[in-house]
Amino acid sequence: MPADPDLAAMARYYDRGLEQARLAKPDGMLEFERTKEIILRHLPPPASVVADIGGGPGRYALWLERLGYQVLHRDLIPLHVKQLQLAAGGCQRIQSAVGDARQLDLASASADAVLLLGPLYHIERRRGRLRALREVLRVVRPGGPVFVAAISRWAPRVDGMLRERTFEAIPGIEAELRRIERTGRLPPLGPSTFCGYTHRPGQLRAELVASGFEIIDLVGVEGPAFLLHDLAERLSDVQARKVLFETARALERVPELLGISPHMLATVRGR
Repeated sequence: MPADPDLAAMARYYDRGLEQARLAKPDGMLEFERTKEIILRHLPPPASVVADIGGGPGRYALWLERLGYQVLHRDLIPLHVKQLQLAAGGCQRIQSAVGDARQLDLASASADAVLLLGPLYHIERRRGRLRALREVLRVVRPGGPVFVAAISRWAPRVDGMLRERTFEAIPGIEAELRRIERTGRLPPLGPSTFCGYTHRPGQLRAELVASGFEIIDLVGVEGPAFLLHDLAERLSDVQARKVLFETARALERVPELLGISPHMLATVRGR
């Protein structure tokens, strides 16, 4: 288990094994499908090498492999690596190992593209986040795209309080929200709660630029649809699903609405 107390709390959360099924739930499905859509706008053609850093139990790695990519998967949680290896069934196009995004075992310019879809969620200190960003800049070939995800500063309020009604399970969370929205730090508020770090859109942009990246795009992933009580039904209906995704696309770059999505996704490349 990592020595850093914040990463230790993260490990306890993920060691429950629930991340593997998260993207199969309605709100997770919306996140997954939209993230894939955004990535495919700039991903190089199949057979390219994609590094999936902080790739969790490998949902994106498996998707990329099915499309014909070679995947270098790294995650800090040994359970996630085991889950992916089991799901991949010995597939030679996926190479997975335990690894820290801040100090990767991958050679410089060894990937044609990089996914960094989880590490910024869990690195509290700015210098650590910049270190992870500079590591993927080192690993990607010159000019190759890097896809960087961050949790919105307002996700604990909008997704947690409003949608999941966390005020019922965690008394006094309202006071904590003010501190979270001031500092960005989301501590473990219970024995099985998510903990991590949340970004403001401008802050994310500034960290990407400070790390040496040119920002190609920055979008909100889910839009407001994650709040719908009947999201599962709408995702299973052809016309309603179309409206969900068209709405997300229409709003994804509106500056005033960027932070309402639980997740933001930046597409960047080295300058």
